Amino acid sequence: MTPVGPAPDERRRPVQLDVRPPAPLPDGGLPDDVFQHAPEGLAVIDAAARFVEANPAARALCGLPAGPVAGSASPFPPPASPGTSVEASVEWTGAPDGRREFAYLLNRVPGREQWVVSFRDVTVSRRQQRRLAAIATAAASVATKRSLVGTLEALAREVARADSLAAVQVLTVNSAGDRLHVMGSAGFVRAPDFFDKLMECRARDARLVMLEALETRTPVVVPDRYEAVMGDPAWAPLHELMGRPRWGWFASVPLLARGEPVGVLNAYFAPGQTVGEAELEFLLAMAEQAAMAVDHAELLERERDVASREERQRLARDLHDSVVQQVFSMMMQARSLGVLVERGLPPAPEKLAQVADDLSTSAEDVLADLRGMVVELRPATGTGRGLPSALRSLLDTTGARTGLDTSLDVDDPAGELPGLDADLLEDVYRIIAEAVHNSVKHAGASTMRVRVAVTSHGSRRRLVAEVTDDGCGVGHRSGPPGDGPPAGGFGMTAMRERAARWGGVVRVRDREPGGTRVQLTLPLLPSLPTGSLPTAPLPTAPLPTAPLPTTALPTDPLPTNPLPDPEETSP
Repeated sequence: MTPVGPAPDERRRPVQLDVRPPAPLPDGGLPDDVFQHAPEGLAVIDAAARFVEANPAARALCGLPAGPVAGSASPFPPPASPGTSVEASVEWTGAPDGRREFAYLLNRVPGREQWVVSFRDVTVSRRQQRRLAAIATAAASVATKRSLVGTLEALAREVARADSLAAVQVLTVNSAGDRLHVMGSAGFVRAPDFFDKLMECRARDARLVMLEALETRTPVVVPDRYEAVMGDPAWAPLHELMGRPRWGWFASVPLLARGEPVGVLNAYFAPGQTVGEAELEFLLAMAEQAAMAVDHAELLERERDVASREERQRLARDLHDSVVQQVFSMMMQARSLGVLVERGLPPAPEKLAQVADDLSTSAEDVLADLRGMVVELRPATGTGRGLPSALRSLLDTTGARTGLDTSLDVDDPAGELPGLDADLLEDVYRIIAEAVHNSVKHAGASTMRVRVAVTSHGSRRRLVAEVTDDGCGVGHRSGPPGDGPPAGGFGMTAMRERAARWGGVVRVRDREPGGTRVQLTLPLLPSLPTGSLPTAPLPTAPLPTAPLPTTALPTDPLPTNPLPDPEETSP
């Protein structure tokens, strides 16, 4: 058998292996074929965070132009200190479709002040995480916050943060259904004269299509609305204010509670952003949370109305137990005199004087009781001009009934009280009336002063009301058993709830040298009359996606001032 194997000369020839390394990058780094065909972004950066080289995937992700990239700015900062690289994230606004978010790792090139960076696009996944967190935060805010303004302000910030929007607004319809109030805002700078200019634009036939969203109860999406608004002469009074920050697409989503529109959420998308199905679903979810907050606030208001009716029933019982009994006694005394006269037995002068004195005393008691009850039952007037009158009547009646020396000071230099919301003025009156009642009942004071002022601090406006007395102070107040602490009983709870409804606070403090100060602080919110809805046919444009019932319309976005935080506006 012939052995199989290499020929004798072949066994003696050494085997030649190709051990040449793959072609490196021009400046060192990964093999060129791996570098060029990697599915993720790969690049080399220098100590100044400039690109040295980038593979095709990196060029596409970062929107780099064709040709050499050396010296172009990169989004990746070199590490401050050597060590094990951990994945980090960074935002990049130079992408062709606007803002992107990258997750990346850095590894230093040995012997060089350069780093190899590997990165991938996590924009969609991170945005989805932020959206879920925003929905959870909004839901928690609805459940825990007692202030509708605070809830909607936080919700506006969450919407803007989750999708990196230019601006967001949440507006609600007032109880009469004829005005919109800006209850939450994020993104726009403060502009004290914004609403004056907005009304001027409306007079020029600038169209507020957010009203259409309310009437149709469907989302409104407008591509590239910024350019249309800035080029419309009807919006000229607001061009300067609406130009910052720059935005592009606009969406308006109605807030629906129990099938009825209670407000609208306006979203102003940053340049390069578009509105698709995912964006609309997120806005609808946040609008649902906002509508729940509004509905919850309305339920609380109805509960307050029930409590008010119960209070009226209590006053009716008090009326029966005091005034009715005294009037009945007066009637019996008068009849006794009539019976004596009918029988030819005229009463002696002494007897007549005694009955007259008793009748006079009873009449004074009845009058005092009736005045006190009328003051408690009288609703505050629905206009700012009537609030001072109602407060003056309250103090005059209180002074006549108790002997207190009362005074009222109203400071409204710009005459803004007449234009304030009727519901807000009603709550202001009730809070002041409760503070006056508490002072009479607990303080043992001889003087009482009520002050109401509309103040401005830059672009912030607020209403401040104070009730001060010279009584014993908070720590020494007394009352009938079961009344509870004056600063923490039912009356104070109702006062604080009324203030929180408007994003305000009530504080009770001792004052020097003696007495109590009850201070109410309310931020004054800008409002917009809804007016009559337009009836002309609306031009439409297709949405990027069609699963949701939406109408694309040329709209009139409503940027405005962010609302002040209640704690920031409180002294």
